[in-house]
Amino acid sequence: MTSVKKQTQVRLEESVLAAGKAAAAARRLDFNKYVERLIVEDTTGARAAGMTAAQRLIDEHGGFLDDLEQQLDAPYADPLPGAAA
Repeated sequence: MTSVKKQTQVRLEESVLAAGKAAAAARRLDFNKYVERLIVEDTTGARAAGMTAAQRLIDEHGGFLDDLEQQLDAPYADPLPGAAA
């Protein structure tokens, strides 16, 4: 089954277009596919469900993740003044 795609024109601020193209490239998508995905995620509720799940994870495990991040960053922290290098 093939879908018929319709062409449309969207006018964006230059900075918004650049940010969109960079986001698409970071996801290894062409810009049109990226925009299509954003629209589908927004209109189907998939994005909202993902954001809700992410917030729940942060609410339930945020303290643990913060502590873990501090432990992982500790070896790279700036040495205290006067400490041997």
